[in-house]
Amino acid sequence: MKTTEPTKEPLKIVEDATCTFCGCVCDDIQLTVEGSRITKAKKACVLGKSWFLNHEIEDRAPCYLHGKPAPLEDGIKEAAKILYQARYPLIYGLSDTTVESQKVAVGIADWIGANLDTTTSVCHGPSGMAFQGAGESTCSLGEVKNRADMVIFWGSNPAESHPRHFTKYSLMPKGMYVPNGRKDRTCVIVDVRKTKSAKAADLFVQIKPRKDFEALWTLRALANDVELDPEKVALETGNPLSLWEDLMEKMKSARYGVIFFGMGLTMTRGKHANSEGILLLTRDMNRHTRFSCKPNRGHGNVTGADSVVAWRTGYPFGVNLGRGYPRFNPGEYTASDVLARGEADAAMIIASDPMGNFSQPARDHLASIPFVALDPKETPTSRAAAVSFSVATYGINVPGTVYRMDDVPIPLRPAFDSPLPSDLEVLQGIEREVLRLRSAEFR
Repeated sequence: MKTTEPTKEPLKIVEDATCTFCGCVCDDIQLTVEGSRITKAKKACVLGKSWFLNHEIEDRAPCYLHGKPAPLEDGIKEAAKILYQARYPLIYGLSDTTVESQKVAVGIADWIGANLDTTTSVCHGPSGMAFQGAGESTCSLGEVKNRADMVIFWGSNPAESHPRHFTKYSLMPKGMYVPNGRKDRTCVIVDVRKTKSAKAADLFVQIKPRKDFEALWTLRALANDVELDPEKVALETGNPLSLWEDLMEKMKSARYGVIFFGMGLTMTRGKHANSEGILLLTRDMNRHTRFSCKPNRGHGNVTGADSVVAWRTGYPFGVNLGRGYPRFNPGEYTASDVLARGEADAAMIIASDPMGNFSQPARDHLASIPFVALDPKETPTSRAAAVSFSVATYGINVPGTVYRMDDVPIPLRPAFDSPLPSDLEVLQGIEREVLRLRSAEFR
């Protein structure tokens, strides 16, 4: 009697796949795909491996109306109706989807006169405000790899948040002008506590909590040869003036320095003033040598969200289009504030979960209004939505473009198809229906 062997899933290798878990957007991953599962993710970090290997297409309908499965077209019509009839609609999220989807979402916001915000407003929003006021001395991660002989991390912990940052871009790799890699570089980490990243530093500077502003202005004063009071410096920063003078000498001696800063700087006392301080310090250093400054961004395409919103409106986040032209005012037009004050009467949440992380007043108001949610996974936000779309995951199931944290566009190479629609398909359908409703109204 013959026994039949179980049929194996077809094997596929995807070269140069892009990981969209964090802002490093590593595009050199080799994926082994068996049917609709990724079994290996070569070169991916621990976070990237978790992102790829734990990916499963949830057994969900493409669309839910008030918690019940519904045809996709019915959901698109209802979503467009909710948004179009609202007097003060809100569109929020965008950081975990493709540039192509983001462009359509901004178009919808324009058609309906919505309040438009991205997840930047709750992470690097102060940086966006500082860029508007101070400008940015910028560079690509490729320039960091090939040129930087001094790298400073301020309020950032890449060892845990961006595990390949050290090895692929900033510290370890051998570059054109740093042929010995780590041996040719000086690493400085400034933080309020000793993180795992501190182990990689040549110099770790532990400052007083909530004193980043004072520390940055101390360095700015030294860069501009301003005489300082040693007692006041020690009192305000928690470190002696001699330490800051030594650091400034190291910075002036660098051929090419780069400062990366994270939410440890942007979301503490001072916020946008801290971000502006670090940008101005970088500008000051360019009188002595070559220095650049970049934020260490978190979500895979949060940089793309800022870029797309800025292309279309002139501002990166927190934009109101209600008068037919863009107005920028963080605190007034940012999503968490709009919801907490009870102002929005409808919303569309794209690739984010405000029900899981906004303040209680904001969550309570969002739950009280009709809103639309697009997400690959079931979340507290998608469960509470009047219209919920289950969509395919960008980068794994959906092609498109994302922006790395250094504003470099990276193409996506999906591993396998999904039976679920993409964000782009759903948003294009909503935009078509909004335009149909507009046409019918003004006919």
